[in-house]
Amino acid sequence: MKKLIRGLGEFKNSYFSDHQDLFIELTQGQKPRVLFITCSDSRIVPNLITQAEVGELFIIRNAGNIIPPFGTANGGEGATVEYAIHSLGIEQIVVCGHSHCGAIKGLLKLNELHEEMPLMYNWLKHTEATRRLIKENYGHLQGEELLEIAIAENVLTQIENLKTYPVVHSRLYQGKLKIYGWIYKLTTGEVMAYDPNSHNYVQPQSQVSGDLPDLIPAPAACEISLAQVTPDASENGSK
Repeated sequence: MKKLIRGLGEFKNSYFSDHQDLFIELTQGQKPRVLFITCSDSRIVPNLITQAEVGELFIIRNAGNIIPPFGTANGGEGATVEYAIHSLGIEQIVVCGHSHCGAIKGLLKLNELHEEMPLMYNWLKHTEATRRLIKENYGHLQGEELLEIAIAENVLTQIENLKTYPVVHSRLYQGKLKIYGWIYKLTTGEVMAYDPNSHNYVQPQSQVSGDLPDLIPAPAACEISLAQVTPDASENGSK
């Protein structure tokens, strides 16, 4: 706690002081460009990995970056999605999973959570579609391979869940909303983006117009295929 309190002073005297005009502007209202949905994991800092300024990201965080399907839970996730799109006019959503995700590890052994963590057990039931898909289609994988493919598929499950929300469905129909699936890799700092055409996770700059050669250098291992995913521990090798 002492470290946090020292940090409050450092923030006020350095960052806040240096960006005071921005903070004054933000008191008049917020205009974030992106709804960023990610995990509560302490190792993920959305503004840090995207280098976004204060006020640019509207963020939902929870265990497993889960968005329950519309009507299944009267919780904050759905209300926040509605507010972001209807009230703030956000036109881009990012669902960002991450490697070594503890929530997805729990999903893969869901029944073991029932007694010790009943609330987590009930929460993960909202992504039962991911668990079922993995069980019935990736039975040949195990260990880190199985975890990484589950993380990748879970991002896609949440995108499908988002589409069950009337406001999302309507804006997609109008062409006024885009949804992106990302995976952040803890061991490399790399972010991969889902490409629906190839059904692979690829370099994110391939999904925006214009060239960004100097911003995101492409590594040797540049794709995650949902057909066969290499464990995160071997990210620096070929995929």
